Amino acid sequence: MTAPPGRRPLRRIRRDVAVSPFIVIWEATRACPLACLHCRAEAVRDRHPLELTTEEAHGLMRQVAAFGTPPPLFVITGGDPFERPDLLDLVRYARARGLAPAVSPSATPALTPANLAGLRKAGAAAVSLSLDGATAPVHDAFRGYDGVFTRTLRAWRAAREAGLKVQINTTVTRHNLACLPDIATLVRDEGALLWSVFFLVPTGRGRDLSALTPQETEDVLHFLHDVGTAIPVKTAHHFRRVAVQRLVLDGHGVDHADALRLGPLYRTLRLRAEQAGLVEERRTRRPPVDVNAGRGFVFVSHTGSVHPSGFLPVDAGNVRDRPLTEIYRSAPLFTALRDPDRLGGRCGACEFRTICGGSRSRAYACSGDVLGEEPWCAYEPGSFPYQRELAAHV
Repeated sequence: MTAPPGRRPLRRIRRDVAVSPFIVIWEATRACPLACLHCRAEAVRDRHPLELTTEEAHGLMRQVAAFGTPPPLFVITGGDPFERPDLLDLVRYARARGLAPAVSPSATPALTPANLAGLRKAGAAAVSLSLDGATAPVHDAFRGYDGVFTRTLRAWRAAREAGLKVQINTTVTRHNLACLPDIATLVRDEGALLWSVFFLVPTGRGRDLSALTPQETEDVLHFLHDVGTAIPVKTAHHFRRVAVQRLVLDGHGVDHADALRLGPLYRTLRLRAEQAGLVEERRTRRPPVDVNAGRGFVFVSHTGSVHPSGFLPVDAGNVRDRPLTEIYRSAPLFTALRDPDRLGGRCGACEFRTICGGSRSRAYACSGDVLGEEPWCAYEPGSFPYQRELAAHV
């Protein structure tokens, strides 16, 4: 048996990720007036005195452009980027250097239609907004302030009216598991370029939140695969394994829930998705991109330190001292992360390690080992029943 024709489980990057990243995230500031329960940055109210200056930020953008054509995706995040009074200048400069900057603002009073229109006029291509509940009580409790949910919806619509593409980010924790189908419905109805679903990494304020079990994580990943024909979805690293497994099982006409022993959470989420019309064949499913921390992804902090991910607080250098191109290409931390044969535990033994690799951030947060096994993965290496078909995909 073969996989259904015309479907591909993964989207390969048309670049050598050892030379050029797919995406560069820059944390322009850690200042933010919100107090989100999961905040990686443990954001504070005031800007740090050692943040990159405007001139230094311009230098960073020149370094990003130096990776060549096509340039990496460039995202300005925080904290809240609107806490920097030079934000529009930074966006204009990025655009002038051939980048297509995206901005990830917080839903603060600064997130107004006028400011969103200003971002678009300055040259921003997209914004990403966070939505961690489908109702105000759930979302606002997570964000630490009343009114954030309503402000987010208004900004979502205003951004689209301004001509900005909108990505919606959701962090999955135990507090919002039950409302994931409702959030997916809202994303479908309001319209978004992408629904980016994150699984909690226990770092920053997120250390105090209750973790999902590996089986719950697996159930959510398969639910996200199901709704991928209704809305475009991006999520965890082992979603790439899920996409391959599901394609192969479809080719054999095998029920995935039984074959993969999915749990009651999956069946509940799947039923609610069906009731909401989220599993109808409306669009071609968006194949997940083969990118991981240090392997196509790089993060630059507010003070210029370079990390494989914003959730992986291991320092590989600083753009004030060495060019980002040099750090990304040659820092021992980055070269190690690009070698799947150096992974340990179940990740190192897994037949999916070249396309998945697990969350290096979660491995580090839970074990202190950046190359350790992904603690939230339920898959046991070698247990997939159709091993021969995997060669074409992994």
